[in-house]
Amino acid sequence: MKIVRMWKSLSRTRSVHNHQEQHDHQDYKATDNSTSGACTSLTVWRKSLLISCKGFTVIDTNGDLVYRVDNYVGHPEEVILMDGSGKSVLTMRRRKKLNLIDTWFVHDGEAGNCCPIRSTFAASKSMPTFYVRKNKNMLNTNPRSILAYVYREACGHKRHTYMIEGSFTHRSCKVLDESRNVVAEIKRKEPNIGGVSYGLDVFHLIVHSGFDSGLAMALVLVLDQLFS
Repeated sequence: MKIVRMWKSLSRTRSVHNHQEQHDHQDYKATDNSTSGACTSLTVWRKSLLISCKGFTVIDTNGDLVYRVDNYVGHPEEVILMDGSGKSVLTMRRRKKLNLIDTWFVHDGEAGNCCPIRSTFAASKSMPTFYVRKNKNMLNTNPRSILAYVYREACGHKRHTYMIEGSFTHRSCKVLDESRNVVAEIKRKEPNIGGVSYGLDVFHLIVHSGFDSGLAMALVLVLDQLFS
């Protein structure tokens, strides 16, 4: 695979990235009042390591590759989140039935292809573990507006397990549990003093202790589909 050029580009950013990440990570640990233990700080780069693909690259505070997405073009029906070695971690699949509310299902691993004529899960290798539904009553002018609800499994759970509030457009979101504890955050990556702006294509994903970083990144991918 032709990843050399992008990998060199990623490597060149590590020295600057590591210095700032250590400082940022200390800030997140000090200001975290909602959970015990340290947070995991990830940097999300809206760029694939493959030259011919569009996607996401996620690195940790050491500059190591944690997650990647390479099958990301336009508005796909399915997005696969892989770990650094290319193994499928989660599959996000858009609900195919006509519905006024945008809904995405989250499967473990790489779910099988679905038959478009049969039900959504007819040919899946796994039933979804979560599904994400866009808030139909969202107020765009409210900084704390609810963007989406996250439900456990695809059926039988009418009350949400998590909700996402804030503004994904401005890269300022929080994922809250049923008790309104913050379990994950999306924050803009601020430049160093005298540095260049990273824009919206590079941002922080802060995962609080006890929450799965893979699910947190899956929610980022779904939000990107819902609001980009």
